Amino acid sequence: MRLDKDYLLELELWSHFEMRGLGHDHAPAQSHEARASSTAPPAQPPALMSNERGRVAAVARANAPARPAVVQKGVKVAPSATRAPGVPVAPGSPGISGTAADPARLAAISGADWLQLAELTANCTSCRLCKQRKQTVLGVGANTAHWLFVGDGPGDEEDQAGEPFVGPTGKLLDALLSAAGLARGREVYIANVVKCRPPGDRTPLPEEAAACAPILDRQIDLIRPKIIVALGKTAIMRLIGVDTAMAALRGKVYRYRDVPVIVTYHPAYLLRNLPEKLKAWEDLQLAKSTLAQVL
Repeated sequence: MRLDKDYLLELELWSHFEMRGLGHDHAPAQSHEARASSTAPPAQPPALMSNERGRVAAVARANAPARPAVVQKGVKVAPSATRAPGVPVAPGSPGISGTAADPARLAAISGADWLQLAELTANCTSCRLCKQRKQTVLGVGANTAHWLFVGDGPGDEEDQAGEPFVGPTGKLLDALLSAAGLARGREVYIANVVKCRPPGDRTPLPEEAAACAPILDRQIDLIRPKIIVALGKTAIMRLIGVDTAMAALRGKVYRYRDVPVIVTYHPAYLLRNLPEKLKAWEDLQLAKSTLAQVL
């Protein structure tokens, strides 16, 4: 019977899938009695305050950096990744280019600490998404996390909660994290390319992603992740600038600002295409092996 670490993690992942009614396709052959232990449920984030000013302050406090608030110019976000044995490394790309934004706004964002970035995001009117949002969704997690997961944009539940990846997609993402020994709020930071909900939960437009690009870049500056996982097409376009089939992109290590990037499916896609969940597991294992060579 297999009892290696990766297999136990795999069993844990499928246990989470089954408990949440997310399907049984491609489950490991051995009995679940082989599971050595179950992981604790992911830590729940603090409740957000209803007042917009209070909400911004709460988000900023949750992300308040332990190191100096403003990253000094010239500090690199992370060392370059070392290629994993047998894993091809794809060249980086600037991704979606920035818009002709207000220079004062760009300067404010580039020098912002977490509190200032939360306030700038909450007051942003750089694209039309600001007109219908309930609130902005900056991100959630550890402000010095090694792992950064980037999705596309908030949905209806995220717009109401002020936190990325809640509801069914959040449960699936949490299951993936837990199976890998991770949890939001600890070793992980979770964000989206755009910070406001697109109407009808559609895919963000390129100009909307470009308007939010300076905010995501500043988050990367402040967090200094050691690895980024791009969840779905919008995040892939933003981070590596490639618009092609996922099958052609998986299994490679890309880079964004010297940080290794692994691409995988968005949890919303996995909920509609459960047989693909094993591929997401494989992508996460590639991310883990890549991170191990960076640390």
